[in-house]
Amino acid sequence: MGLFSRNKPKIKVQTTKKDGFSGWVKCSGCAELIHANELQQNLNCCPKCSHHYRLGLEERLALLADEGSAEELFTDIVPIDALEFVDTESYKKRIEIAVQKTGRSDAIWTGRCQLDGHDTALAALDFSFMGGSMGSVLGERLTCLIEYAVEHRLPLIVVSASGGARMQESILSLMQMAKTSAALTRLHAANLPYFSVLTNPTTGGVTASFATLGDVILAEPDALIAFAGPRVVEQTIKQKLPPRAQRSEFLLEKGLIDSIVQRADLKERLVFLINFFTGNRPFRKTTPSDSLAENSTQRLKELLTMVEEPAL
Repeated sequence: MGLFSRNKPKIKVQTTKKDGFSGWVKCSGCAELIHANELQQNLNCCPKCSHHYRLGLEERLALLADEGSAEELFTDIVPIDALEFVDTESYKKRIEIAVQKTGRSDAIWTGRCQLDGHDTALAALDFSFMGGSMGSVLGERLTCLIEYAVEHRLPLIVVSASGGARMQESILSLMQMAKTSAALTRLHAANLPYFSVLTNPTTGGVTASFATLGDVILAEPDALIAFAGPRVVEQTIKQKLPPRAQRSEFLLEKGLIDSIVQRADLKERLVFLINFFTGNRPFRKTTPSDSLAENSTQRLKELLTMVEEPAL
């Protein structure tokens, strides 16, 4: 055996570099490196600049609903390929892929839960299911939830994250805009409050219907909120949009939304609104002529009277 011979190498040589996730993420907001664990522990918000990343459905429910109180409803309503639509692949196949990917049957969770002990009707859109697109099932489940809220006299919260109407259902998806809007009219007539929460992104037919019909409209910071995306708008009008024209801060300035709320503060803000609109009491019986505005104004007068009265 020669001096420089060897039976096996002492140092392992890796011929190809394996791709893998190191655990570090470059923040889209501040370009700083943050660890994925730190991001997850901070509700998917950058701990340095508070840039809000998208939050999954399960995390959203855990954020809002009291522990163990969430009960999903209307899961028996499932999508079908009524138009036998085919683009690069069939709609039926796309649904199957989305179901396998998410473990859910459509892009919305509807049910009841408690927020700080308050019984509430809650809906949350799941962007991971075909971009949170609104099809017949989403519209029907949401309409059923609104009617459930009227029947059981519950406040309604809807958290939106959507690319808009589902193109594979054509006119059937567009009909959901009118249906959900009509159902919200009945909720208003019943003197029950509706709080809409807009997250990144909320676009298309969802923005043009139930997402912007809330009695109070909240939004997360820097959320894209629009009907059509900025490139489509600019190509249509042949003009550049103002900087950040379709972001929540711009829309707050212009009056489309009422408040921008940090994710960590969202549940507390919603609980405050429920308390304010209900007077921390069960909803009273109403007649069709009652209005939510009249009830809220009366409650505000009561609060002001309490402030003006000297303490005993």
